[in-house]
Amino acid sequence: MSNENISTIEALVVATLGKDIARQTLNMLTINPALLAESGNSVSRAAFAMAMNVCLFHDLLVRVPSGDAYVADTLARGGTVLFDHGALRAIRFPEGPTGALPGGEDAFTRIFLPLGFEMAALYPLERLRMTGRAYRHVDYPEAIPQFFLSELHVDRFDAEFGEAAARVFGTSRDPLDDAAKAVLARYAAGETVSLADAMAVLPTILSAFDRQHEPPAFDDYQLLLSRSNEAAWIATEGNAFNHATDRVANVAALADRLKAEDRPMKEKLEISATGRVRQTAFRADSVERPFADGELRMVPGSFYEFISRDIDPATGRLDLAFDTGNATGIFAMTSAKEAK
Repeated sequence: MSNENISTIEALVVATLGKDIARQTLNMLTINPALLAESGNSVSRAAFAMAMNVCLFHDLLVRVPSGDAYVADTLARGGTVLFDHGALRAIRFPEGPTGALPGGEDAFTRIFLPLGFEMAALYPLERLRMTGRAYRHVDYPEAIPQFFLSELHVDRFDAEFGEAAARVFGTSRDPLDDAAKAVLARYAAGETVSLADAMAVLPTILSAFDRQHEPPAFDDYQLLLSRSNEAAWIATEGNAFNHATDRVANVAALADRLKAEDRPMKEKLEISATGRVRQTAFRADSVERPFADGELRMVPGSFYEFISRDIDPATGRLDLAFDTGNATGIFAMTSAKEAK
């Protein structure tokens, strides 16, 4: 079958994940028909963005068995997943880059902005000493998953924390090569990209969603953990998807059902100040990660989240906002005390 006979998104995902895994993952997701209608030998920014998100969703399920089991159950019930958003965490030093990696959110805005995302809102996470930002796609705001990108401000902690953070995160490399940067520059200039070029660079761009620094010393990890669960999480997981979120009709009813099934549910439902956005999640799955001493240790990994969004009466459209209180509550799913 030629690439002209299948959707651009499928062609990109197949080239990245392989035919069987790609089609299995695509079949899990509800994707806007307009996005799937694109085909041929050029790739729009929207198609590239959606293919990237499909691959990131697959990566999340590989790392999060509880989420994978939930999705399998959803499919068995005849349903699919409406992928609402994914979340990332980054480190912001007081000045300069993070090792060879651009500092904080800059490591990802250089990807998001060329692909058609714009910053939709800023969410101060003061209790966590972080700042969250929502990035929403200009062309398909309701159909392409948003990104909730948060950065942790090292300068809001004490000097000892700052020294440990420098030792851990200062070893970061830049995963983007010249070819990936060139494709992003063409998208930023408003051009389309050939399917061959898009296929070639998608794995490189996906590699940005990973740990870029060396395994941390355990003492440094413990020091970061004593001040910030989020910093400790980034020390082992890096910039991997922190969670992927399923947009469902009634998150409260779903949470009750999942609790009755003894799934690893968050106890409390998070409800936004407007009442229109309601969220809950599984607790993070534990994962085995290497440390600088060569030892493997169990730490909190990523998790799977659920959200319901109502119509905003002021606009008549789906309320795509986030909420500072909701985000702070959801972040607790990866705290070390939540790990088993």
